[in-house]
Amino acid sequence: MTLDRPVVLCVHEIEAGYGPIKALRGLSFDIREGETVAIIGANGAGKSSLMRALSAMLPISTGKAQFLNFDIRRTTTHELTRNGLLHIPEGRGTLQSLSVIDHLRMAWDIQIEAQAFENSLIKVFDTFPRLKERSNQLAGLLSGGEQQMLAIARALIVQPKLLLLDEPSMGLSPKYTSEVFKVIQKMKDDGMTIVLVEQNAKRALALADRAIVMAHGEFILRGSAQEIAQNPHVIESYLGEGVNSA
Repeated sequence: MTLDRPVVLCVHEIEAGYGPIKALRGLSFDIREGETVAIIGANGAGKSSLMRALSAMLPISTGKAQFLNFDIRRTTTHELTRNGLLHIPEGRGTLQSLSVIDHLRMAWDIQIEAQAFENSLIKVFDTFPRLKERSNQLAGLLSGGEQQMLAIARALIVQPKLLLLDEPSMGLSPKYTSEVFKVIQKMKDDGMTIVLVEQNAKRALALADRAIVMAHGEFILRGSAQEIAQNPHVIESYLGEGVNSA
């Protein structure tokens, strides 16, 4: 049971915003090792702002946020990344002028403990054979789906202790969306701890252990992913036929 596992992330009453605009309002939750927690909500709910706050990209104004032994409010994004908190932002964050192999090597170089890059590279290319075929190609010449695979591959190669995954299927074709979710499922099955913000609520809830619904910077509903998927409000707002909530 996940309750027997150590807490990886502990958040208590955090608030954050952009100037006078408050994007996060008193949010509290914990993530335990090996859990996948999905966060769903409409556009402007504060989901991406939460991910930015957890990775120290958006300053937290009040409250407490702890990743392992690190106080997020007093730790830089770079330090969090080096110690195992990896944020894949909406839009993938690939550097267009770097090759696929350079992206993976750059991700590898942030690690504190040096291991064999080549061995981990083999595992990544086994998961993403298309990236192996394009290993020397510039990221800017990849398709949107291939760039998303590259973004996730950077996480796989370093095996983070906590992965913040923001809108991984945004802008992807149904084929690439299915491929990306297969990889996320594999990471979950391998025990990675994941916070998933995802526009495709149906897929996110099918994969997650727990789920949180956000609106106007607040958590309005939480529970097991199965419970949330069966909630009438969630069905009407996020899981209706053709609904793809961002």
